Amino acid sequence: MIRPALITLLLVTSLRAATTYVPSNISPPSPEREFRGAWVASVNNIDWPSKPGLSTDDQKRELVALLDKCQQLKLNVVILQVRPACDALYPSQLEPWSEYLTGQQGKAPSPLWDPLEFAVAQAHARGLELHAWFNPFRARHSTGFGPRANSHVSKTRPSWAKPYGAHLWLDPGLREVHDYSARVILDVVNRYDIDGIHIDDYFYPYPEKGRDKKEIPFPDWTSWLNYQKAGGKLTRNDWRRDNVNRFVARIYRDVHAAKPWVKVGISPFGIYRPGYPAQIKGFDQYESLYADPRTWLANGWLDYLAPQLYWRIDPPATSFPVLLKWWTANNPKHKLIVAGMNTTAVGAQNWPASEIVKQIEITRQLSAAGHIHWNMGAVMKNKGGVADELRQVYRQPALAPSLSGAARLPAPRLTGRLTSRGVEFRCEMPNDPSARFFVVQERRSDGRWHTRVDAAKSFTQEQINFPGAISVRALDRFGHLGAAAVLERRDVPARR
Repeated sequence: MIRPALITLLLVTSLRAATTYVPSNISPPSPEREFRGAWVASVNNIDWPSKPGLSTDDQKRELVALLDKCQQLKLNVVILQVRPACDALYPSQLEPWSEYLTGQQGKAPSPLWDPLEFAVAQAHARGLELHAWFNPFRARHSTGFGPRANSHVSKTRPSWAKPYGAHLWLDPGLREVHDYSARVILDVVNRYDIDGIHIDDYFYPYPEKGRDKKEIPFPDWTSWLNYQKAGGKLTRNDWRRDNVNRFVARIYRDVHAAKPWVKVGISPFGIYRPGYPAQIKGFDQYESLYADPRTWLANGWLDYLAPQLYWRIDPPATSFPVLLKWWTANNPKHKLIVAGMNTTAVGAQNWPASEIVKQIEITRQLSAAGHIHWNMGAVMKNKGGVADELRQVYRQPALAPSLSGAARLPAPRLTGRLTSRGVEFRCEMPNDPSARFFVVQERRSDGRWHTRVDAAKSFTQEQINFPGAISVRALDRFGHLGAAAVLERRDVPARR
């Protein structure tokens, strides 16, 4: 079976020569590959929606504007926060609607709509991947402003949710908590056509201090004692790290068992530990968040790691290139290393937009897989002219990096014919459910190839000049390019 897709190019014809397009064996260049992402945070209405309780139409308009900007700037991955604190920005039988969406936890939007389904469809229509971002253990953020819904896990399973500072936190030491959060994530994986799932740096909470200025201990005494009673021999800190490690390994295994093409990404704190490498100083996530990203990389429990490298290039103790080089060197399974960048800092003292440009150049020099902007709001506002600078950095579209494996998609059928208005290209695409996007490349009059990514449906384009050649290839869900169908222009001199 094949699915017809029509590519129509309306071109200015010449009366002095006849133009035709014939099949060709020329090879178009390989498109650029670079992870160009942006985080879209819903917690505290950081990025989207701009405030709680907006109308459905306004929520849609804001989301479309974000996705339009991503497409205009030639980004290719949107990381949308769908579970900020055991709530949901999509209809769920497991968790209540988010207060950051509707203004009241558990209250459905009116008129009813599915923001995640809408986001996936709109992203794909623009050639963008959509990764769903989950906070696995946070049950209540400090910015929560309304009563918790009766269906919230802190009400239905109060023994799982531990007060910690201004937050509520699910205890990662409980097997039932692992089961619950994994079920939430897999529910989204199975129901939605997402391209990835994403977990950030919040495993155990960042340490907080009480009124006595002393650090508040995380209240997991019961689960810790139960572990010891069952014969556990690890120290408490090692046990906590093991809790996180087991969850990370499980999510990777379960997601790929359900849909092997869905990428699993994690964005930990940017410093592994002080002293790694020697000049680095700062917060110790290994001892404070009980996160061990080096172990995750060593075991291959993710598809991409996006350390949050939210520091400038120059300061030796937190140098962006020094840290990125360490992460890329500690990657024995050759997973994708993607630099999280502090784009929202642009405009502050010592943070010109050129800092972000230089950091992108460094990711390319160090052969990182790409980068993610924190956050999309900074790009939308063009803080310090950063969006203007990004237009110069992203001159050509790039495909997101692929997962391992070989391409299987055949070449589409591509034909061209002259019409009264110009030339019409007709492309019949393989009817393969693994096809995600189509990569169209045109060789212009200057001899250069220009690339665009389209959704796997019909699309049209208008231009005033005949392309010297056109190539169309399918891109599957794993990110693999299929075989190319190529037509080359032939000009036949007109008879006198």
